[in-house]
Amino acid sequence: MRVKLVRRLCSQPARSSCQNAALYYMGHRPHLPKSSAGSLNAIDGTQRGASTLVLALFVVVILVTAIVGLVFGHKLGYQRGFHSMQTETKQAMINSTEATRELEKLSLSHKIATNQASTAKQELAISLANLNELRKSQQTLTVKNRQISQLNELYADIVSDKGGMPLQVIGAEIKPLPENAFEYGFDVGMLSSDGKAKRLTPTLTLLNDDDLVEVPLDPSFYTIEGITRIRGRFTMPTGFKPLQVKLSLQAGGQKIEQLYNWTLGASVDGMPLSLLDLPKVDESPIEP
Repeated sequence: MRVKLVRRLCSQPARSSCQNAALYYMGHRPHLPKSSAGSLNAIDGTQRGASTLVLALFVVVILVTAIVGLVFGHKLGYQRGFHSMQTETKQAMINSTEATRELEKLSLSHKIATNQASTAKQELAISLANLNELRKSQQTLTVKNRQISQLNELYADIVSDKGGMPLQVIGAEIKPLPENAFEYGFDVGMLSSDGKAKRLTPTLTLLNDDDLVEVPLDPSFYTIEGITRIRGRFTMPTGFKPLQVKLSLQAGGQKIEQLYNWTLGASVDGMPLSLLDLPKVDESPIEP
C-alpha cells in the first residue's frame, strides 16, 4: 500500500525516484548510478559513525558512572570505617581508663586490707599479751586469796579459842541517790566461841524529834561467821527529814545498837540523774 501511495503522490518526472525510494524503504536497494551509490555509502558511514559514537559515549557514561559510584562508595565506606574505628578507639580508651581506675581502687583496697590485717595482728598480739598478764595476775590473786583465807582461818581458830570476837560494827555508810533514794552499807563482825556461824538480824531505823521510820531490809537476816556486809537501798518517805540513824543487831545471844548522825547522808557532787544509770550496790569493804 505504501508503494501504491507513493506512486500516486509522485509526479511523472519523479516517478523513478519515488519507485527507488519505495523499494529502498521496503528493503530492496535498486541499482543506482555511481554518484548516487557514493552518496548513500557516505550517509551509511556517517550514520554508523554516529551510532558508534553514541555507543562509545554510552559506554563512557556507564564507566564514568561506575567509577564515580565506586569512588563514592569507597569514600563512604572509608568514612564509615574510620568513624567506626574512631568510636572503637575512644571506647577502648574509656574502657582502659575505667580499668585503670578499678585497678587503682583495687590496689588501694588491697593496701587498706593489708594495713587492717597488720593492725589486727598487732591488736591480737597485744590482746594475747594482756590476756597472759591477766592470767598471771589472776593466778597470783588466787594464791594470795588462799593464803589470806588460810591466815583468817588460823586467826579465827585462835580468837575462838580465846572466847571469840563480840558482835560489832566495823564500818557504816549512807549515800544519797537520785529520786530521793539512799544506799546504805554496814560491815559487821562477829566470831562465836564455838567457831560456828550464827544468824544475824539487823534493824535500820530513821529518827527525828517526833517520829521514826523503820527501813525494810532485803534480806531481812544474814549469816555471820567473821565479817558480814549488809547492803541495800531505800526511798525516803515524802516530807520526812531524819536527824539520826539507828542500827540494831542481834546474833548468837548478843545484841547491840549503834546510833549515827544523818550527816552520813550528805549530798554528793556528780550524782546520776536516775536510778537506772546506777550500777549494782557496791559490795566493797567500807573504810572505817
